Formats: sequence, C-alpha cells, structure tokens
Amino acid sequence: MTKSTGYGVRDVQKDLQAAITVAVISLPQSMAYALIAGVDPRFGLYAAIVFAAIASALGSSSHLINGPTGAVSLVVFSALSFIDAEARLDAYEAMFVLAALVGVVQIAIGVLKLGGLTRYISESVITGFMVGAAILTIVGQVGNALGLKNLGTGHQHVFYRLWLTLTQKAGLNWKAVAISGASIVLSVIARRLVRRYKLPQLDTFLVLVVVTVAAYALGWGRANAAGKTAVGLIEAVPRNLPTFHIPVLQWKWLAPLSSSALAIGFLGLLEALAIAKAIAHETRQPLDVNQQCLAEGLGNLVGGFFRCMPGSGSLTRSAINYQSGAVSKLSGVLAAAAVAVLVFVFAPFTHYIPKAALAGLLIVAASRLIDVRRLRYIGRAASYDAFLLVATGLAALVIGVEFAILVGVGVSLLLYAPRAARLRTSELVVSEERIVRGRTAGDPECTAVSIYDLEGELFFGAAPLLEKYLEDAGRHARERSISHLVLRVKRLRNPDAVCLEKLEEFLKQAHRRSLAVSLAGVRPDMQAAIARLRLGQWLSSKRVFPETEERDSATLQAVRAAYQELGENNHCPHCNGLAGIAGEPGASRIAYYLV
Repeated sequence: MTKSTGYGVRDVQKDLQAAITVAVISLPQSMAYALIAGVDPRFGLYAAIVFAAIASALGSSSHLINGPTGAVSLVVFSALSFIDAEARLDAYEAMFVLAALVGVVQIAIGVLKLGGLTRYISESVITGFMVGAAILTIVGQVGNALGLKNLGTGHQHVFYRLWLTLTQKAGLNWKAVAISGASIVLSVIARRLVRRYKLPQLDTFLVLVVVTVAAYALGWGRANAAGKTAVGLIEAVPRNLPTFHIPVLQWKWLAPLSSSALAIGFLGLLEALAIAKAIAHETRQPLDVNQQCLAEGLGNLVGGFFRCMPGSGSLTRSAINYQSGAVSKLSGVLAAAAVAVLVFVFAPFTHYIPKAALAGLLIVAASRLIDVRRLRYIGRAASYDAFLLVATGLAALVIGVEFAILVGVGVSLLLYAPRAARLRTSELVVSEERIVRGRTAGDPECTAVSIYDLEGELFFGAAPLLEKYLEDAGRHARERSISHLVLRVKRLRNPDAVCLEKLEEFLKQAHRRSLAVSLAGVRPDMQAAIARLRLGQWLSSKRVFPETEERDSATLQAVRAAYQELGENNHCPHCNGLAGIAGEPGASRIAYYLV
C-alpha cells in the first residue's frame, strides 16, 4: 500500500524486488505481443524499457506498469495492414511514426484535461472489447501453435486468414503442436501451483525456459545441415539497447496512421486508466487521470524515437507489481532497467525460442482475459449492459478491433438517449392528515390547487414528453376550473434551450388563461435560465420557490402560498373537508411532504 510518510531503504528493497519479478514476466510477454503486432520482438522489448520507464516516472499511479499489451498490439497489426507484407522495413518505420502519433493524441487529451471523460465509457463496453480482443489473439496464434505458415494479408478478415492457414496444403507440424500444447498445459499447472502455494509469479518465464530447453535438447530447435529447424523460431534479438532513431515518414502513410493513432490513443488510455483506478481503489492512492494521460502520451511519443511499438498499461504486470509489494513509481523505473539488463544478458538465447512456445503462452494469457464470472454477472444484471457487451465484442470480431470501442460507445449512446429522455410525472395531493403525498385511487378530486412532481433530464430528447405533461396539467386545470398549479421541479436537471422554450410557452398560455403557476424547488441552473430569458413577465418572482437546504421545504412553501392566496375564496369540497385548510390560518397546518 502506498505510504504517506517518508520513503526509506526498506521501501527501495520492496520496489526492487517487485521490479525484478515484473521484468522476468515482461521479457516473454513483450516479445509475444510484438509477434501479435507482426513486428520484430525487439521492438516489444524496447517498449518495455523506454516507454515503461517514462510512463512510470511521470505518471500518477504508483503501481501501473506500461509496455506492450495484447489489445494495443492487435490494433497495431491492423493499422499496419496497408503496407505490403514483404516491405518489413517500411512497416517498422510506419510503426515508429504510429507510436509518436499516439503519443501526440494522448498528450493533447492530457493537456486539454479530457482524461475524466473516460468515465463515461461503460465498463460493459470495455469488457466486450477485452473478450473480442482475447478471441482475436487466440485466433491469430493458431497458425504458430500448429506449426503452419500464416497465410493472407492484413487487408483480409482474421477469420478468412485463419481459414487460408488451416486449409493450406502443408500438413500440421506435430512437433510444434507438442511444444504449444506443452506450453499451455504447463502454464495452467504452474499458475495453479503459484496460487496454491503463494509462490513468486515467475510461472510464465519458467515455462518458456523449460519448453525452449526441451525443444533444443530434442534437436527441434537446432538447425540441420541445410540450416533449417524442425520448428519455427523467433527472430534473434540483438544484444543492443534502444538507441535514438528518427522515423522515416512517407506522407502517404499519414492519413491511415492518423486514424489508427486516434483509436490506439483512446484505447491505450482506457486500458491504462482502468487498471490504475482498479489498483488505486485498493491502495486509496489519489489518482490524477490527466497527469496519467500526459505520462502515457510522453511515453509513446519518446518511444517512437527509440524504435518502440505503441503500448499501454499492462493488467498482468501491474497486478504482479502491486502484489509483489511495490510501494512507489520507482518500481516501474527499476522494472524497465531490469528488462534492459535481461535483454543484454539473454539476447543471444532468444533465437532458440520456438514460435509455438510463445503462441501457447499467448493463448493462455488471452483466455485469462475472458472473465466468465464477470460475463455472467453482466448478463444477469441488466439486458442493457448485456447488449452493450455483445455488440462491442461482435464489433471487434466482425468490423475490427480498432473500431470496437467506438461502436460500443455509439451503441451505448443510442441506448441511453431514450432512457435519459424518460421524463416522469406524478400527481400530488394534500391528504386528510395535511400531508403532501402522491395521489392514490381513493383520493377525492381537488378543484382548488393542482400539484405535479416532474423528474428527469431536461434535454431536447425529453421535450416532447415535457410538452405533453404540461398540456395534460393545463387541460386538467381547465376541466376542473382550478386556478392554482404547483409544479415541483426539484428533480428536473440540466435544462436546455428546447425544454426551456416549451416551459416558456406553457407559462405564457397559463398567464393568458389566468392560471397561476408556481415552480417549487427551482434549482440554480433553472433559476439562472429564468432570469436570462426574462420569464418574469409571465412568471412572478413570488411564484418561484428556489431549492433550499431544508428537505422539500420549497414544495411546502409553494403549496401553502397557493392556499393562502385562495383564502376564503376556496370553495373546493375536498379542501373544505380538511379542517381550516381553506382559510389562510389553516394553510400553515400542511405538515410535510412525503415522498
């Protein structure tokens, strides 16, 4: 947990221990996510060094670990699909430009202080996106897991590419199948042992080492006389640390990369902020979302000039960092430094890692992103959230992962607008006990004062309902010769021009028909709008009862004022049946408002 007191030697030791654990996990994950993006594994490692160090040092969260992630890598792969598959150097340069553009987008969001807007994106949308991204990750690794050459291009749909891969003439490479299968089985067993015996979470790294050593011992990872190996191996990672490099930009790339940069920029922030908020909820650490946006943006921007692939906050590495006892942002910086040391030490050995081994680990990691318990909860909780989840997940699978979040947000807005436009109204009465409460079927009609309670958002979508409710109230008053109407508006929120215009039209009509309308519980925003629109000519200030700190006192004041104004002229049988209520002295006896 984050300390509020001084930072001492013991804290440094905790951060260092957590950093080493995170670094060991980052090594295989970073290479694997680079493979998802279709680029050289070293670019994933470079992101785990440069991007991770900058984002940790400048960020707001004490535990968030940044670097390559599965979701962002999928979008990167899609973003680079317009480049010829054979033009690998062009793809790399385009990716560096993409990382810098992503950084610019995120910095702009931070500078404009728009980070808080991410809270308006439903968790169901994020969950649906993660499910879709997980499925696409698994599908994308099937070819490597089976030892098949991945066919198709980035322009073709992922499931069509899977079909081409599975139906090619070349048969399965059973040695690769054995390696990927062993990776999956050992990963599942190792994770259970780690959880059961509370061991250090080094299972992913150890499984990769065991499977790689086994494949080499069996001769599957060693080249024969023709220079070929029995199973495909990843590209060798040079024993170099990231160095400054100015990306080569071709202007024709700018348009497609810019749209992808927007998608990755928002996706990366959503992913990072969601993780940071989840951990901050446990640690009670105050989190500055705009500062975190700036840190993510600077990390990606600088990373683009050090051959880094775009990245974001990592759920698994951040969780491990927190669970390993990290206490400050130094843990993320130390983790990046530890990855640099591991790259320098183990780079010569990465050439022996089978692609099938990494594919198996990625399949397991992706499957863990599908939280079945969470899916069941969302499905049972509300059909609205279930629909959002399914729509976002299907959008990721059918349309493209880079558009899934946008589709999910669009669907949520379409579903929310009718719900937000549901203005509610209820008629109130003064009971025999002199209590203002909701009308029931047995209550007698009052021909003196009519009272209505309105609730909802006063935006343009609700204008037709508002107009209908006001017309109904006016017609009810005319039919019963009611001279006083009290509208309780305390629960009407955020009035816009359209709804205010409807209210003004009703007040003008009421004024012409000598119907006295009082507004009870007027909120400050509506009171300011009444003053700006000069509605005083139709609505006396004596009929505006502002919202007060006392519960429902504005409603009682408005009702009492209506009865006092009627005085002895109140000949309503209902009111006369209430002792003293028809006269001015009895009006004050209206006791309270009952919701």
